[in-house]
Amino acid sequence: MRNQILSIVKGKLFYGIALITMTLLFVACTAEKEKKGYTIVGSVEGAKDGDVVVLEAIENMNSTVVDKAVIQNGTFTFEGQQDSTVVRYLSCLTETNAFSFPFFLENGEIIVRMERGKESVTGTPTNEIYQGIRGEINTLLANMLQIESDSTLTDELREQRMDELEIEYDAILKRGMEKNISNIVGIFLFKEKYYENSLSENLRLLEKIPAQYLNDPDLQGIKKQLESQQQTDVNKPFTDLTMQTPEGKTVKLSDYIGKGKLVLVDFWASWCAPCRQSMPELIKLYNEYKGKFEIVGISLDEDKTAWEKAIVKLALPWPQMSDLKGWKSDAAMLYGIHTIPHTVLIDNEGVIVARELKGTPLAEKIAELLK
Repeated sequence: MRNQILSIVKGKLFYGIALITMTLLFVACTAEKEKKGYTIVGSVEGAKDGDVVVLEAIENMNSTVVDKAVIQNGTFTFEGQQDSTVVRYLSCLTETNAFSFPFFLENGEIIVRMERGKESVTGTPTNEIYQGIRGEINTLLANMLQIESDSTLTDELREQRMDELEIEYDAILKRGMEKNISNIVGIFLFKEKYYENSLSENLRLLEKIPAQYLNDPDLQGIKKQLESQQQTDVNKPFTDLTMQTPEGKTVKLSDYIGKGKLVLVDFWASWCAPCRQSMPELIKLYNEYKGKFEIVGISLDEDKTAWEKAIVKLALPWPQMSDLKGWKSDAAMLYGIHTIPHTVLIDNEGVIVARELKGTPLAEKIAELLK
């Protein structure tokens, strides 16, 4: 009997030890699995052993090196662990090429191919989604190169086909953004391309972005811009602001609006080439409707001397104002300006009647309002 009891006890003890051991092994395996991070393995066209591939983070136009890898035996490798999926950039400078493109850093095995016109990042779910979009773009770019080198095309036909492909390029990105706006791929494209959308498009897309992403500083900034655009949209009264003239005199926008004239507020800067190119057309309109039409220039310059020199060189005859804060200008914030040149047309009662008009559409609108 005693031996039987001992056998039972030994059996239960063995079973308990075995169970504990299995549990510990399971926990260890699970922990190991959780610890498993990312591995990036790739190749670079035209690179030689010793060349360096850089993993970068780019935020607010500032680049930060996250890691570097040296190419050995034709390949490079990065290893690490990531808490969440983030946008990163890979770059490499070889004797014949300079590569730099975005991808999504997330845990898993990521395969990279840096090859001119055939860049690819695959292997993990998010990168597979983005690669589908990148693949369409690569095909389109190949078509562009083919058109550029086709000697049978006239200059006019070549330009026409290139314009068509540029439109398709924007369409590819827009489709990718629309389709993926609930994930990080669509949000990345939204942040890159939102300034090309209308206010209504951006508001609709922003509503589709899941709540867990909305604390993103870029999205918060875009949201504030859209709110400012809503407050200064067509049929809304203009928002007043105070700035300085080149001579240092403090003036308000209301000093020029509501005085019986149609007023065009022109957001520009001395460093903005498209702004400078648009000035001859604006001068023509200014002279054509003199007495009934006013223009007020609001500069997003930071360098006062450059601003003053541009006014003189371009022979701008209308009032100018600025706070010399660049993109942090109070005017840019209040009116939700994210690209320049940007125009806001205000009637003689101080109501905004049009935004973002340029060239012929602007001339036609002014003619319509002043007929």
